[in-house]
Amino acid sequence: MSSAKYTELGRFLRSRRERIRPADIGLPTGPRRRVPGLRRDEVAQLAGASVDYYNELERGAGSQPSEQMIAALARALRLSADERDYLYHLAGRPVPVQSGAASHVHPGMLDLLDRLASTPAQVITDLHVTLVQNPVAVALLGDQSGFRGARASFVHRWFTEPDARRLYLESDHEAQSRAFVADLRAAAARRDAKDTEATSMIHSLLGVSSEFAALWADHDVAFRRDDRKRLIHPTLGLIEVNCLNLFSEDGRQRLLWFSPAAGTDSAGLLDLLAVIGTQEIAEPTP
Repeated sequence: MSSAKYTELGRFLRSRRERIRPADIGLPTGPRRRVPGLRRDEVAQLAGASVDYYNELERGAGSQPSEQMIAALARALRLSADERDYLYHLAGRPVPVQSGAASHVHPGMLDLLDRLASTPAQVITDLHVTLVQNPVAVALLGDQSGFRGARASFVHRWFTEPDARRLYLESDHEAQSRAFVADLRAAAARRDAKDTEATSMIHSLLGVSSEFAALWADHDVAFRRDDRKRLIHPTLGLIEVNCLNLFSEDGRQRLLWFSPAAGTDSAGLLDLLAVIGTQEIAEPTP
């Protein structure tokens, strides 16, 4: 990448950093804050990068950022879709497909995610690729955002990796499988006829999972909008929640949040998640 683009990349990052008010993302605004907007270390933390690495980027130095890092920076800085694309251009990286693991998340959805600090919440694509989770969602579900390739889709892992089902009671697996297949058919139908991402995933699953193939032959079509889930936490045990969805305008992304099911002790269990954190949750293998 040319030095001129590196310099412009650093300037652009700094300009976007300085326009964000800390209160916009839930950070305190004390009297000792000496810089407009966010500090460099705050952006680095939000993006999952080291402070030294982010400092180098703003100085116009360092190595070329990966697509995953660009996506993380775009979310941390609440970039619009056009700004995100420009950041990829400056970094010399191709703009990723709309529904991949590096997809742009609308700033409005990120703002809502921030406001659900005590509620497990995450943003996923229509193919069930997790884009971003809040800490309570990570504590409840494990870190679902580190998978790549076909494995990035939870639906793909559900039908190809037995460990993906350990979050759910075994007696609920059949109903979950049927709901996933019906949702995937609805998502594929909503996409452009020339789309290959969804069709490639469907063809792959038809070839490797007899369960998926049998359910696909039933031709059920239904988006998952509201669900009651019985989840098994490795420390707290059974947690019953209502899973609610907010769809983006084009249907490609969903904000999911989990509220305690009425008539259960799940409210208290969800409160404990903030204390337990992610120490009991295994990291995914990318």
